[in-house]
Amino acid sequence: MRGSETAWAKINLALHVRRRMADGYHELETLFAFAEDGDVLSVVDAADLTLAMSGPFAAGLGGGPDNLVLRAAAALADAFGIRRGAALHLDKRLPVASGIGGGSADAAATLRLLARHWGLDGGDGRIGAIARALGADVPACLASVAALGRGRGDTLTALDGDGRLDGMPLLLVNPGIALSTAVVFADWDGMDRGPVAPGDAIAAALAGRNDLEPAAIRRVPEIGGLIAHLAGCAGVTLARMSGSGATCFALFDTQAACDAAADSVRAAMPGYWCLATRLRTS
Repeated sequence: MRGSETAWAKINLALHVRRRMADGYHELETLFAFAEDGDVLSVVDAADLTLAMSGPFAAGLGGGPDNLVLRAAAALADAFGIRRGAALHLDKRLPVASGIGGGSADAAATLRLLARHWGLDGGDGRIGAIARALGADVPACLASVAALGRGRGDTLTALDGDGRLDGMPLLLVNPGIALSTAVVFADWDGMDRGPVAPGDAIAAALAGRNDLEPAAIRRVPEIGGLIAHLAGCAGVTLARMSGSGATCFALFDTQAACDAAADSVRAAMPGYWCLATRLRTS
């Protein structure tokens, strides 16, 4: 039996860092949204749990037991007493260490895919517990719907919204420079600039910010130039860095404007990774 699942790219429309908690994690408020595109994970029956990788960014990953895909698979098998194996294949299409949830999205896709493949109840609370244990972004990626994240980002409230996010043209651009999440958080200035504003997601995102942008720009100045370029494109609604970077995104009012912006990025920054897509319908 064969199956596949998309690990949809995660976008932080806003990311407010409120304080450092006693456990060492940072208290966050973040607006999650997800792209229609991402890595693609597939599975076939096998005697053991294995992982093979291909795709333009596969070389940046290790395929050993510490890989989040295999960790998610092993944890799911242990939690449900599964004695069957699975041969997993990851088509790695998203940049690594880039602020769009690549590893977390891959782990979440593994949980969704194997739950279906092994005939498990996808709503079983044990799957959510595994997601939380794997990483702060994995619960949001497991649901892959627009949500407000609090705490470590794993206390989620779905955004009802007015449908404006659904299918909204989205441009993702990465300068090809990996950024360590831990390093960027360590460089955060420690100032609490307040919560995410109430209201619909677009209004809250426009009123919000990414508190990690200044620290990321100090490490990778190209991020500042990229955001400025995106913000100057015709038809742009919002341009910002996602997560801890270095991927930046822009939302547009029309697909034509998004495609034109992608062309301008490819002409001005030919070495950058660039993907014109849309926000996923929640």
